[in-house]
Amino acid sequence: MPTVSHTVEINAPVSRVWAVLTDTAAYPEWNPFMIELDGSLVPGSRLAVTIAPPGAKRQRFTPTVTEVEPERRLAWLGRLFIPGIFDGAHSFELEALTPGSTRFIQSERFSGVLVPLLRGLLRSTEAGFAAMNTALAARAEGKTGVG
Repeated sequence: MPTVSHTVEINAPVSRVWAVLTDTAAYPEWNPFMIELDGSLVPGSRLAVTIAPPGAKRQRFTPTVTEVEPERRLAWLGRLFIPGIFDGAHSFELEALTPGSTRFIQSERFSGVLVPLLRGLLRSTEAGFAAMNTALAARAEGKTGVG
């Protein structure tokens, strides 16, 4: 099962990074990859997510929230049609490095029969993670002039 992952160290406390990450209504202001996320961040809830992977078409999907551990982890599972076709287990993990800095890891584990056919999508997804993580760091560190 291929996994796409990107890690960034952010000069802001975990509480600030979590607040920015979970303020999904503000995503259009700063997030170049996950340009829209609607729904409740509660296990079992369905989300409506629109992504804009670099060099690829926008995509909209409706994953189910699988885990919410405030200031530590947020995860969901997205599927194309039915289980086993193309599934993506997405997670955001936050780890306090010091009281004022956070390691942020965004990853997705892909599985299903269509995965071998969609390698290009995985590359653009990885680039999207990097763009989002960089923008998240800038916003949490107060470098964007918003928030």
